Amino acid sequence: MIDWSGVFPATTTQFKKDESLDLEATQRVIDGLIKDGVHGIIALGTVGENCSLSAKEKRSVLKAAVEVVGGRVPLLSGVAEFTPKAAAAYASDAETIGADGLMVLPAMVYQAQPSEIISHFKTVAAATNLPIMIYNNPVSYKIDIKIETMTELAKIENLVAVKESTEDTRRIIDLHNAFGDRFTIFSGVDDIALESLMLGAQGWVSGLTNAFPRESVAIYNLAKAGRYEEALEIYRWFMPLLDLDTIPTLVQCIKLVEEIMGRGSEVVRAPRMMLEGEERAYVQAVTQAAVDARPTLPADLTKAA
Repeated sequence: MIDWSGVFPATTTQFKKDESLDLEATQRVIDGLIKDGVHGIIALGTVGENCSLSAKEKRSVLKAAVEVVGGRVPLLSGVAEFTPKAAAAYASDAETIGADGLMVLPAMVYQAQPSEIISHFKTVAAATNLPIMIYNNPVSYKIDIKIETMTELAKIENLVAVKESTEDTRRIIDLHNAFGDRFTIFSGVDDIALESLMLGAQGWVSGLTNAFPRESVAIYNLAKAGRYEEALEIYRWFMPLLDLDTIPTLVQCIKLVEEIMGRGSEVVRAPRMMLEGEERAYVQAVTQAAVDARPTLPADLTKAA
């Protein structure tokens, strides 16, 4: 049973310099996050470069993640496939491998219509007993799962949560007003995370948590305790980094920050390329500024293993 609450980083997939998988390094990244107090792990999301991996590689990464998590926190796997058939096959395999749940995107072959979105999720949900988080990210993937479509998806029992990444906090209110507590809502955008928690989101799927997990957990814990002024102080410090989560090169940015912080490697797989020039210098400068001004966290609300 998944406790659908807290900070669930979308973890990076680590590569060697030749862009081959580095499963040991991927496990070190995940282990470090758990030891720093995150509440769950999501492997093979956007930040995990799901769509740049072969079918075999995806399953290898998930097996490595299951092994290192070892039941300490819930482990979800991203499902980002071009067809319902491929997504259903992966969902079934993920259950066999030992994932606790799934985070599923619509079929990515083209900008699907509502009926096609519904059919996709029905197909995937029927292929597994695992609980599923619907991943709604129209900014990156050009498909918006609107309230009318969610009304049909609400009829599918194992669709239980929503990662809302529209960049519009009003959608959190709309989901609550339409469905009450039918779905658990997670914020999927780093630089509106605190606002989303204040509006009733129960969790945060985060990218920059990969580099600053303790600060992310502190923001969440403070918000849930109603200590918004303290949370806001950390959030303001964090914002220049969190803004990196909302641009096309977010994966490269997050992995570069992760490397600077000594938590992973910046190597990405093509078609992505590592940052260069002004953008690279900016990310380095913002990260150094964050390190120089790193806040002292309230000891009573930080969680570390």
